[in-house]
Amino acid sequence: MAVARLGVGETLGALNAALGPGDPVWRKETHARRLRARDFLAPRRALQARFGDGQVPERLVQAVAGLQGPGVAPVLRCALTPAGLALQLRRPAVFAGVLGAVASYTAPAVPAIPGPRVVLHCPTLRGAPCALRLSQLRAVLVADHLARALRAQGVSVRLVPAVRDPHMATFLQQLCVDWPAAPARPAPDALRTRALSQLSPARDGGALPPGALGTVCLKELVEERGRMAGYDPNLDSCVVTEDALSVLAELQEAGQQTLEDGPPGPAAAPAAGMDGCTVVHVVSCEEEFQQQKLDLLWWKLDDQAPLRQKHLVCGPVKVAGVPGSLTALEYYELRQAQVCKASARKHGRDLTSDPAWTEVFRVLSVASIKFEMLSTAPQSQGEWLLLFNSILPFPDLLSWTGALARATPGLHTAVRTETVCKFLVQLTMDFSSYYNRVHVLGEPRPHLFAQMCARLQLLRALREVLHAGLAMLGLPPLSHV
Repeated sequence: MAVARLGVGETLGALNAALGPGDPVWRKETHARRLRARDFLAPRRALQARFGDGQVPERLVQAVAGLQGPGVAPVLRCALTPAGLALQLRRPAVFAGVLGAVASYTAPAVPAIPGPRVVLHCPTLRGAPCALRLSQLRAVLVADHLARALRAQGVSVRLVPAVRDPHMATFLQQLCVDWPAAPARPAPDALRTRALSQLSPARDGGALPPGALGTVCLKELVEERGRMAGYDPNLDSCVVTEDALSVLAELQEAGQQTLEDGPPGPAAAPAAGMDGCTVVHVVSCEEEFQQQKLDLLWWKLDDQAPLRQKHLVCGPVKVAGVPGSLTALEYYELRQAQVCKASARKHGRDLTSDPAWTEVFRVLSVASIKFEMLSTAPQSQGEWLLLFNSILPFPDLLSWTGALARATPGLHTAVRTETVCKFLVQLTMDFSSYYNRVHVLGEPRPHLFAQMCARLQLLRALREVLHAGLAMLGLPPLSHV
């Protein structure tokens, strides 16, 4: 019989339920100093708000101390302290439970709810890499990371556009970005017919730009959807071009294919058109205004367009020591040159001509770029700290990363792209501190064998979590640097 995976969320839920109805009061400790004495704390102030004088009835303290249930970590003791109600887990039992089922901790804690499917649209990828700005590069990396996070939860994801520029496809491969490529766009015949029936002449007698078919009035849609969704009130018309219609046709096709990827779950209501699909446009801040026009144009021309369109807007990028005018290609070349230079200093010779090191330098350059674009670096240190802060909460972290707010009101959505990067930075710092202090492979004495084996199991579990985290960023693990 499979052993239930222990979970931080399940444990916190059970702890809060044990104290009776009310707002959650328990929190998980993370700092090494506090973890010496406790793993969870219900702060005294929160207890005072719940129980008046802050005195928790003894029967509730005993209920917490004897807590059991699916996914609930076993409790060693629970006691009132000056800081509040402190709880410590039975750490040997938690170690045994986690290290005995490491694979279950590299998947999201909660499977995706069957129903809505996602089309991820990154308009930046219709351009050429030589003109890619840093803010657009960030949009590409965010879209790739979000796709991996959603798929890790079992969400059906379609990526748009299919890349047609061979130079862009090559650049994405260099960046470890997994994105589809295709030779041609779908024909926008039906959309073109609908657009031609609604075209207006150029306003004020002005000439249309080259390649334009005409303009379509969006004022009614802006008034209808803009107030509740956050569209720019200045959007009153859109110039219709063949390129714009091709973009919409590709989105339309992707949405239809997403709904065909599998039958909706039992909880999903039958969808009209593409209402069972959420379209997320991952755009740089410079691209959002144009994307808002295309959103409204899609609704104007297609009765089956999805009701849920969300914008994930990536702000401007400022990288220390890097000119803002640098293109994405120049930025990649700069980081690669810095990696090669650092390696030459470390090894005392230039390794750039060694084929065995070429892939290592590429992955290190890409890792540097992705971490700069998606994260900031925290710090901390601890064996229990490594398991409690790195392995045990990892499934919850994967769920938070892919928790796309599809049902929230308004146009914009957010995604926690920084969580995996912060987690991996913290994990490597904690592990480095641990490895520098602890001799994992100790002296070959019989009484030390059990300890050594336990530590090797811990390192194996950390490796699995680290590899799973890197996979969410599209980064392969390296055997040497």
